[in-house]
Amino acid sequence: MPRVLSPQDCHVLMTELVKQATGRTDIAVVDTSSFVSAGETVLQTGMENTLNALSLLIGRTFMAVRPYESKLSIFDVEDENAFTGRLRKISFYSQDPQASGDWNTQLNGANLKTGNTNGEVTNGDASQHATKSMWEQNQPEPLEMNFGGIDTWEDSLTTYEYQLKQAFRNESEFASFINGIMTQKANDIEMQKEAFNRMTLLSSIGTRYALKNTIKNGVVNLTSEYNKRFGTNYTSEELRTVYLESFLKFFISQFKIHSDRMTHNSGLYHWTVAKEDGRIIPRHTPKKEQRLLLYNPLFTEAETWVFPSVFNDRYLKLDNYEGVDFWQSIDTPEAVKVKTAIPDVTKTTGLQTVSEEINIPYVVGVLYDKDAIMTHFYLESSAVTPLEARKRFYNTWWTFARNSINDATENMILFTMEDTV
Repeated sequence: MPRVLSPQDCHVLMTELVKQATGRTDIAVVDTSSFVSAGETVLQTGMENTLNALSLLIGRTFMAVRPYESKLSIFDVEDENAFTGRLRKISFYSQDPQASGDWNTQLNGANLKTGNTNGEVTNGDASQHATKSMWEQNQPEPLEMNFGGIDTWEDSLTTYEYQLKQAFRNESEFASFINGIMTQKANDIEMQKEAFNRMTLLSSIGTRYALKNTIKNGVVNLTSEYNKRFGTNYTSEELRTVYLESFLKFFISQFKIHSDRMTHNSGLYHWTVAKEDGRIIPRHTPKKEQRLLLYNPLFTEAETWVFPSVFNDRYLKLDNYEGVDFWQSIDTPEAVKVKTAIPDVTKTTGLQTVSEEINIPYVVGVLYDKDAIMTHFYLESSAVTPLEARKRFYNTWWTFARNSINDATENMILFTMEDTV
C-alpha cells in the first residue's frame, strides 16, 4: 500500500517490537508496513489501592531500576534539518560519452574538411560524416524519489500529590521512589526509540532480501558462496562450529572485497532504476560513508576461542561499526521474520507496495551506505497537565514524531547463512 503523508499512530507496533526485544513474546512476523495488535498483563496481589502495585510498607525499600541507553543509534541522523515529513531526493542518470569532433575518425571522417558542415552524411560513407554542432543540447536526466510520512506515538505518567506517601518511611525514601519512577519512564522511552530503529533495520533487511533478484549483489549467502569457492557441501551449522575458523576467514575476505567494490561507481549493490536504453544511476560509497552491523554472538564466540589469525587490525578493521546482539527477537536472536514496504521496481505505479512474508534463518551482518538507512526524531516534547483538584494528581505527556528512510537506490549488502535445498 502507498505511504500516506498524514501522521500514523505506531504505538502498537512499538509495543510488539519491545515485547520481542525483551523476550516477552516469541519471534513472530512483524509487518513494518502496517500495525499489529498487542496486550498486557497486570499483577493482582495485595497492594495499596491507588496504583495497586505497591505493597504496604515493611522495612527498607530498594528501587530496582537503572538507566538504559537505546541501541542501534547508528541510524540516527545528526542534522536536525536532514528531513521532515517529506523528503525529495534527486539522483542523476549517467551519461554516455559522445563522438569526438576535433579529429577525423573512423566514425566521422569529415569532421575537418573544407566546405563541410556539421552532421553532414553522404551515402552512408563514414568519410563524409561529421559530428553535430557544439550547440547540440545534452540535458541532464534526474530521477526524483519521494520519502514521506510521519510515525507518531505518545507516552504518559500519572503523579499523585500525596496519596503514596503512606507506603514510605520518610521524604528521602519517597523521593527515591519518585526518582525510580522517572528513571523507568526514561528507560521505557529509550526502548521505544530503539524499537523504532529496529523496525527501520528490519524493514531494510526485508527490502534487500525481497529484491535479491533485482539487486545483483544485494544478498550474499555465505554458506552457498563458501561451498562454491571450496567445492564443499557443508551446512550452515557445520560452518559455524566445526569449520568456524575457516569460515570466518572466508567471510572477512568477502567483506573486504565487497567493501572495496562499494567505493566504485556501479550498479552492483542497489536498485539502479534502469532506463529503457540500459543507462542506470550508479552509486559509490567511500569507506568513511560505509556503516556495518554484525551479529555479535557469532564473533564473540570466535574471539573466546581465540583466532588471532582472524581478529587483528591487519585483516579485520571496523570503523563506523555496531554489534547487534539480536536482530528481532532476543529469544531467536539470529533470525528475521518480517513483511516490509518495497518500492515498485516494475515502475508500474511508482508507489510502494508490501512484500511477501520474509523468513531469514540466520543473518550475519549488513554493510550499507549511511544514506540507505536513516531515522530521525523531529519532534520530541513533553507537557504537564494542571493538578486535578478533586483527586490531586497530574499527568505528564510525552509526544514523539519520527520518520525512517529505507532507500533501495543506495548501496547495501545483506550477509546471510542459508542451506540450499
